[in-house]
Formats: sequence, structure tokens, C-alpha cells
Amino acid sequence: MYITGEVPAYKKNLTRPHRKKSAKKRDLKRGSDTLKSNLETYCYDQLKEAKLDFKYEPEEFVLQDSFRYPTEYRKATRGKDVMSDATGRVVLPIKYTPDFVSHTHKFIIETKGYVPSQHTFPLRWKLFLKYLVENEMDDYMLFIPKNKKQVDETIRIIKSHDETTDE
Repeated sequence: MYITGEVPAYKKNLTRPHRKKSAKKRDLKRGSDTLKSNLETYCYDQLKEAKLDFKYEPEEFVLQDSFRYPTEYRKATRGKDVMSDATGRVVLPIKYTPDFVSHTHKFIIETKGYVPSQHTFPLRWKLFLKYLVENEMDDYMLFIPKNKKQVDETIRIIKSHDETTDE
């Protein structure tokens, strides 16, 4: 019990309060595709407006196959003091699904906006680059726009590349 009867600020729940969702519902549906962010929606709309042939999340690339580790393997388990035995269990594959792909125009776009915790993406992206080289897809243009201005620049580059290759 505290003298003043109040819990000191440093003892209170330190989690952020839940934000109220805005009253307007974001329209993230485009045809049969349900996009995941406003930036993806903007990119989708701009690609359509530019009359570029593309697909949204059309394919998943397996960057590392699943496998079993045969020797003693123990790992920490969330919320427990003991390690769990993972010996011989399947280690899941590493996969990557790009946002927008065009095999016609040979581009791949991954919209990334502001993401506070994307600790796996940089490693996954490097593995994807290696995959493209090893599978003779290194002639594709790659873009990771983080805002609308960069999406516009991406589309401008793709269109100008198409104009130079048409000649």
C-alpha cells in the first residue's frame, strides 16, 4: 500500500492506451484484391491509372526450404522459464510475397510506408535479391517506395524504362 493511496506513475501499466478507430472506414478493396495499407491502395490506383499490367501479391517465393535439425535443439518459450525441446521438429521455410509484380514490364514493388517494427524484412529482402539472381530474374526492376511521392517516382521510372525499351 502506498502512503498517498495512489500508485506511482512508474508502477502503472506502461502500455499505450488504445487509440479509437477513426469513424471513416478505409476503402482498401480493389476488385477482388484486399490491400493492407493506404500506401498499397495508392500504389495500386496509380499503377492502374498508368495502364501498367501488374498483379497484387500474385506469388509467394520460397527463399529457404523447411528442414529438420537432427541434433539437440532447445529454445526459449514465451512466458515460460524452461526451454522447449525442438529436436527433430520442422523448421518452417522462409517465404516472401511482394506487393506488386509485373512479368510484362519486369518490375516488383514492395510498398513499405512507416512500419515501427520490421525486423525481419531487411533479411528477407536480401534473401529475395539472392533468389532473383540465382533464378535468372535479376533483370527485374525493384522498388521499395515509402510514401506517395516515391510511388509516383517509381511509376515514372517504369514508364520511362518502357519507352526506351520499345524503341
